[in-house]
Amino acid sequence: MSSSNTYNIAIVGATGAVGQKMLETLEDRNFPVNQLKLLSSSRSAGTKAKYKGETIVVEEATPESFEGVDIALFSAGGSVSKSLAPEAVKRGALVIDNTSAYRMAEGVPLVVPEVNEADIKDHQGIIANPNCSTIQMVAALEPVRKSLGLSRVIVSTYQAVSGAGNEAAEELRAQSQSFLNGEELEANLLPVKGDEKHYPIAFNALPQIDMFQENGYTFEEMKMINETKKIMHLPELSVAATCVRLPFFTSHAESVYIEVEKQGASVEDVKHLLANAPGIVLEDDPSTQTYPTPLSAAEKRDVFVGRIRKDLDQENGFHLWVVSDNLLKGAAWNSVQIAERVLANGWL
Repeated sequence: MSSSNTYNIAIVGATGAVGQKMLETLEDRNFPVNQLKLLSSSRSAGTKAKYKGETIVVEEATPESFEGVDIALFSAGGSVSKSLAPEAVKRGALVIDNTSAYRMAEGVPLVVPEVNEADIKDHQGIIANPNCSTIQMVAALEPVRKSLGLSRVIVSTYQAVSGAGNEAAEELRAQSQSFLNGEELEANLLPVKGDEKHYPIAFNALPQIDMFQENGYTFEEMKMINETKKIMHLPELSVAATCVRLPFFTSHAESVYIEVEKQGASVEDVKHLLANAPGIVLEDDPSTQTYPTPLSAAEKRDVFVGRIRKDLDQENGFHLWVVSDNLLKGAAWNSVQIAERVLANGWL
């Protein structure tokens, strides 16, 4: 254990898109770091990163890397988390895992602090960070659920390429250039690197994020469906999702249709609840064309909500537009926020 009031922190996957944001967020938040270890695959070991003006050399992640670590932030892919998270826990570290490895595991809290902070205290060494598109949606829906109840959610997502990593962002850049030059578009990565076919993302929309499941939904869609029920403690909630990748770099946008349980709720009620909710910024004024966009939400830690309107046919139905930086609230900030709540509540 490190000295009192400061902690030894490790970032696993430190050279990836999310790992880099985790590093920035720790610095921005002035997190009480004693020693910081940056860990990665052997391929990226030896690269250097800056933290508070100091240069840190990235090391290869091994079970021994976690000796003396208090909190380990993981974002290096599910297989890495599956093999190394238990090793970190065995050595006394609390793991906050940003992959899908443990999200639906029994006994692992799946946490968005604005929604279910109290679940953190039941951790047995691992806390899971939900999928980026789930995080922003449940953060926006929780204040509504608390006051008006919630019976149904239908979401269509408009997701940035950075959700598929730095390589996907590079592929979008290269394809955009080729398209504008009238050249052939080369696609090697999206929608899913490991799937059989690849389609260009530049000037396109891909209605597949992650692999298709037997029920016709993609794994990303099933993540949103199952994680929402777990985080909100609503196993009976009706949830459906369609997840689409679009050609922009940062922030996911979502069109969300909900049905509330309370009769007679108004748009003003919903706006009031969101305007006063932690971590939510209401940007909603059609008269001045005020609503969030992926560009306006980029580099910000909040979840932005606009376009709130009543369904024209369903008395208790509402439509919302939810936007958030997928690398920040959707990943790095939510992870660091969990760590902050752990320390604030003495749950380490």
